[in-house]
Amino acid sequence: MSHKQFKGHLTRRTALGTLAGLAATIALSGCGSSDEGASGVAPADINGPPEKPNLKLGFIKLTDMAPLAIALEKGYFVEEGLNVTLEPQANWKVLLDGVIGGQLDGAHMLAGQPLAATIGYGTQANLIAPLSLDLNGNAITLSNRVWDMIKDDLPRQPDGNPVHPISASHLRSVVDSFEAQGRPFNMGMVFPVSTHNYELRYWLAAGGLNPGFYTDGDVSGLIDAEVNLSVTPPPQMPATLEAGTIEGYCVGEPWNQQAVAMGIGVPVITDDEIWNDNPEKVLGFREDFATNYPATMAAILRAVIKAQQWLDADSGANRQEAVEILSRPNYVGADADVIAASMTGQFTFEPGDTRPAEGFNIFFDKYAGYPFYSDAVWYLTQMRRWGQIAEDKTDAWYFETAEKVYRPDLYLAAANALVEAGTIEQADLPETDGFRDPQNGFIDGVTYNGRQPNSYLASFDIGLKQGQRVTASGVS
Repeated sequence: MSHKQFKGHLTRRTALGTLAGLAATIALSGCGSSDEGASGVAPADINGPPEKPNLKLGFIKLTDMAPLAIALEKGYFVEEGLNVTLEPQANWKVLLDGVIGGQLDGAHMLAGQPLAATIGYGTQANLIAPLSLDLNGNAITLSNRVWDMIKDDLPRQPDGNPVHPISASHLRSVVDSFEAQGRPFNMGMVFPVSTHNYELRYWLAAGGLNPGFYTDGDVSGLIDAEVNLSVTPPPQMPATLEAGTIEGYCVGEPWNQQAVAMGIGVPVITDDEIWNDNPEKVLGFREDFATNYPATMAAILRAVIKAQQWLDADSGANRQEAVEILSRPNYVGADADVIAASMTGQFTFEPGDTRPAEGFNIFFDKYAGYPFYSDAVWYLTQMRRWGQIAEDKTDAWYFETAEKVYRPDLYLAAANALVEAGTIEQADLPETDGFRDPQNGFIDGVTYNGRQPNSYLASFDIGLKQGQRVTASGVS
């Protein structure tokens, strides 16, 4: 078997080294430090039968939980000696508490949740993310009322449909109109440390609208806000929009397509147009789960990686079957047609405007499962940008925090076993030190370099600058 060298760029320079023979060297000296949760696992630990074969994993009713459903329905968990129950959760807070409290062994989790918990934002717990579940998968939807207020000003394609991506700058006149009437302009997202919150904030700020800042310990984020963002669980988004409580939202599928099907809203931008190929969800666990059950951890990851591969195999040939599975009430429970509207290589913005979207949900291709440190750093920069991290941090702090939480050592221990078995190819694993190359593809044209978090933060017109703090009276 061929092997890879992974060289550390972090302050505590590390090397995963040669990963032949099912990660014999992933007893590593640290993809995090050996004393901070990345002590690694010995080959004997991960080759044996699962120490805890009976597992309960949580999820939220979104199409990006698909790898878990497929791992169960296609028998991949059973192949790895696991008896898994998948349990839907009421909201992201309940899911998080379930993992922390041990009622859930792990969960389909927002990428920001294990990071926020580890740094003590909202709650404190040592969580890890050994696998990224997908790339892309969200959209921003506006109410029909707001869409009617902006649609005539949008540039049009020859077919009469709007040119994409649509900038949030088109909302300026709407927000000003609401303000003149003494009314807040309200939008929804799913959780304070969700991808959706940061994507919605990114889109608004790129269009010149301030989505507000968080004070230390605050979870409302309304300081200096021109657009007020509030939390609504994903399945409740369409009903909340229909009730007029919010004028738009950012959520994962199928709840944007549900608004189209109900005729109550219009998706205006998908998240791959905000940040192309952004990481969306992770598989999250308590840190001590991986320490106590190394063979179980490896078995879970192998099963999920196989499910991710199945979802993207043969240019999406299995997606229609996946849609049928996800439509079942014990999983997402939305109509199959609604799920298919975004998961089978297309995305419907409004009747008559369905566009190709082959990369809207990516589960395996483009190294979607690998938990890149630079992805973790991006989420941390957004927490600092909007005040959830109250004070400046050094670049080294961002790197060290990413190392604690994102665990490519565990991912590679499982993935290389699948390479050994011939299940996946060596080329399916990235040649990387854990950082992506500088990324373009953001709607504001800013390049993201995960090795320079503070320089990245300084590049934004809207967002906290070096030395700034947020108080109840504003930014100082």
